[in-house]
This record gives sequence, C-alpha cells and structure tokens, in this order.
Amino acid sequence: MKNSNACGLPQRPYWPAWRAGLALGVVLLLTFILTGHGLGATGFTTRLSAWLGDLAAPQWTLANDYLGPMVEDGSVLSSWITWQVLGVFLGALVSAYFAGRMAWRIEGEASAGRIGRLIKALAGGILAGFGARIAAGCTSGVGLSGAAVLSVAGFVFLGAFFAAGLVAARLSGGGVK
Repeated sequence: MKNSNACGLPQRPYWPAWRAGLALGVVLLLTFILTGHGLGATGFTTRLSAWLGDLAAPQWTLANDYLGPMVEDGSVLSSWITWQVLGVFLGALVSAYFAGRMAWRIEGEASAGRIGRLIKALAGGILAGFGARIAAGCTSGVGLSGAAVLSVAGFVFLGAFFAAGLVAARLSGGGVK
C-alpha cells in the first residue's frame, strides 16, 4: 500500500530524471517563445526588495542607484518575472498536493539536528542569493537560460555552481551523496 499524506491522498512516485529534464526543457523553450525571456527567479526577489523598501523608506529607495529604477518602473506586479515566480509557487503547491507529497518537514541529515539543518539551509540560501546577485542571475536565469542560448557565461556559471556545491557539501559535513 502506498503512503499517504496529511490530506489523505496516496503518495505518487517522483518522475524519472529524464522525464523531468525533458519537461523543463520544453517549459524553457515555451518561455522563450511566448515571453521572449528565459526562466529566472532572483529578479523577483530584487523587485520585491525594491517594493518593500519603497514602503518602508521611499526617499532612500528612490535615491538608491540599484533599487530606485525598479520603484520608478511601477509595482512589483507589473513585471513578468513576478507572475512567473508566483506561477512556479502555485504550480508546485498544486503538484505536491495531488502527488500526495504535501507535508511540513525539515529536510536533511537527522544527525545534524533540527536547528543545525535550519541554520545550514538559511546559510546556503543566503550564500546562493548573494552569489546569484553577483552573477546577475540565478541557476535558472544564468545557468539554464544562458546555456540554452549557448552563452559562455551560462556554462561557466553552471560549472562554478556545481563545484561550489561540492565544496560546500564537504565543508559542512554533508559530504557528497
């Protein structure tokens, strides 16, 4: 009998990697065709930061060379990337529900303890976000979309991202699985 989640739906298996990769490739191609943009996410967090900055300290945000132009452009909701990120979130939520995989849990090695896993996840997220801003894009923006258009920067980014992940896994005690 299959496991079931808190919603009572049977847990369905994950897609094979080849099918998920093929689906991602089709989505990326359709994104280029329909919107003229590749995939990405960090642009949304930057626009969200600009919007929140405008609410909290409008004069400072407008005077900021980096955030000011985003506030002048209008609402966060006016950007295509906002709708893409919201769509990814809602799609993942619906998918997890119907696959019977909706549950609150903390991923990672149990021996690290709950707090240790949360600290590692937070540190990893902060470092990945910082790196994404330095690289002018995230793994999906610079990596996938860049490599899809045969950008040298996309391939260099992906290589550096995987190498950094292997080093970070070793240094954090997680090792390479």
